[in-house]
Amino acid sequence: MEYLQHSGKYAEPGSSPRPGIILLDLNMPKKDGREALKEIKSSPDLWSIPVIVLTTSKAEEDIYRTYDLGVNSFITKPVSFDALVEVMKALGRYWFEIVELPAPGR
Repeated sequence: MEYLQHSGKYAEPGSSPRPGIILLDLNMPKKDGREALKEIKSSPDLWSIPVIVLTTSKAEEDIYRTYDLGVNSFITKPVSFDALVEVMKALGRYWFEIVELPAPGR
């Protein structure tokens, strides 16, 4: 979150360029992904960045809760590495070749 908020060691201008998209795991080690999503989507500076949850969870509660918090996509990680590679390729095609995103800094 420090990176996204340009604080702490990322406070220096230019040390943390704004991402065009955020891949978010719900089960991060230090901060719950749901909390991070809530912070991102409640920030006037960050809310427009697309957030994709990529997680092992298949729980309906997680799906509904993350969409309620403003996630743009919820993807359950495949078990095999090859399947994960295919999902990442599809994500790349969709978000970087098909979708029109606003210019960074807007």
